[in-house]
Amino acid sequence: MKILILCTGNSCRSQMAEGFLQSMDARLEVFSAGTFPAGAVHPLAIQVMQESGVNITGHQPKTVDKFLDRTFDYVITVCDDARESCPAFTGKVNHHLHIGFEDPSTVQGSEAFILSAFRRIRDEIKRDFSNLYHQTLKKEL
Repeated sequence: MKILILCTGNSCRSQMAEGFLQSMDARLEVFSAGTFPAGAVHPLAIQVMQESGVNITGHQPKTVDKFLDRTFDYVITVCDDARESCPAFTGKVNHHLHIGFEDPSTVQGSEAFILSAFRRIRDEIKRDFSNLYHQTLKKEL
């Protein structure tokens, strides 16, 4: 099963979701991309994922254009509807889903407050993608 997770910068949310799904089942082929990819995965995303036992240090932001010639079983957008427009995927896909999260890279405040936002959003991503895996994806494998 091939899954593409999309957001804007591909530096936080989509990278975390990719890491969690990959750790749940090796049979899943999981990719992430963004419409305007950042230069690197956000260091706090890497840190909070390591705290959860998932290593995304080797991940790099990628442009969605790299995947347009591929077919996916699922394309999942993770942008925050209230603050961003979700990217559209024009490639071949069987199912489009949206599971939105706040972008932790836009949170303002002290270092401790920003870190707590990354942890909160990481936990939301883990919860929602675990539910998706157990309620839907696992049954289709």
